[in-house]
Amino acid sequence: MSDSFIAIDWGSTNLRIWRYEQGVCVDSMQSEAGVTRLGDRTPQQVFSELMARWEAPLPVVMAGMIGSNAGWQQVPYLPCPTRLTEVAHQLTAVEQALPYRAWIIPGICVEREDNDNVMRGEETQLIGAYAEQPAALYVMPGTHSKWVRMEGDTLADFRTVMTGELHHLLLRHSLIGVGLNEQQPSPQAFSRGLETGMNESHIVRRLFETRAAHVLGKLEKSSVSDWLSGLLIGNEVAQMQREYPLPSGATLTVIGNPQLGERYAQALNLAGIRNQLLDGDRAFQSGIRSIVHELEH
Repeated sequence: MSDSFIAIDWGSTNLRIWRYEQGVCVDSMQSEAGVTRLGDRTPQQVFSELMARWEAPLPVVMAGMIGSNAGWQQVPYLPCPTRLTEVAHQLTAVEQALPYRAWIIPGICVEREDNDNVMRGEETQLIGAYAEQPAALYVMPGTHSKWVRMEGDTLADFRTVMTGELHHLLLRHSLIGVGLNEQQPSPQAFSRGLETGMNESHIVRRLFETRAAHVLGKLEKSSVSDWLSGLLIGNEVAQMQREYPLPSGATLTVIGNPQLGERYAQALNLAGIRNQLLDGDRAFQSGIRSIVHELEH
């Protein structure tokens, strides 16, 4: 495979594509045709429709939920611990993609008595992040946040925290969100929520108090979302700081979109954890390039 290829990040709700020629990204596109939003189409049909934009078929490397049992072709997980360089040598070919030569990157899993976990797509971001910003600990905020502990270039362990999904469910489908008006940004409410969540050992008991606070007039109804976000993120950071203590003098890397990354950076700063931010798209594209390069050697 040369430096000319197509990279696809194909998740549950959307997909993003980048076309590289001679190592330079010359085109990109996005679609909402994630594996849970295909409608009556198959992944093969969506793939063909998207590829029709370009004439010359290049090699394609895909990552994410497209390799799950709900995707195009189920690709086995690599067991943890896994060296990041091993991922490139465990790709699965997709025969239905012809005339394109296409592969799917495997996910990574943990199977222990005290931890059952899986990831798909994040392993590609980690490969890119490690190449650009080596770290002993990574945090990947999102609907399901990943906390990843590294030992050199080996992914040693990871945990998933459902902070983003919990925030959505509580605000949209629980008593906490009943009777709220339109939510507005409130840095003050977010900061207060962070401090509360970080110092709370029993987060469940705080959830109903979120509703009680705005009913009693102690919390603006328009600030409940930011308060709850701070509460959950603060507690996540506090709990995971105990789970994965950072070595003295080390820096944690946050991988994700800048806006959410800044929220986690604020929480990490409050906890006294040195941190740096890395854009998730940049990490993914860097990871794909590293995989392509590894395939050639």
